[in-house]
Amino acid sequence: MSYALSGPLQQAVFSALSADVALSALLGSAIFDAAPAGSVPPLYVQLGGEDVADASDGSGGGALHRFRIAIVSRAPGYTEAKHVAGVISDILHDAELELSRGRLISLRFERASAKLISAGQVRQIEMRFRARVQDG
Repeated sequence: MSYALSGPLQQAVFSALSADVALSALLGSAIFDAAPAGSVPPLYVQLGGEDVADASDGSGGGALHRFRIAIVSRAPGYTEAKHVAGVISDILHDAELELSRGRLISLRFERASAKLISAGQVRQIEMRFRARVQDG
């Protein structure tokens, strides 16, 4: 098992989201690795944390990454955030992303949760994806 593919996986996910025309039409460039500083856009996507476990087998080293993506919206209701979440799911579920190291075996949507934050003024949908990667 190696954690070495975590960075390449995150870069590939970020690139796929940033390059998608439909998502760009909704967000512009409001896709971040960390919460934006200063003035926060009313709608943005933030790549979140991950949990990684060994998934090595007879063919070599590998890992199972469960990573999160948050959609944050100041709009009333969840409609806008859910639309963005649907587009992200379409982009990433079963995607064939190129990694700068290793290869992506599979990428699947796992689950999502929607909640109010900041005393109910902000809505957030946290999506979780499962990626199996193999080194070499």
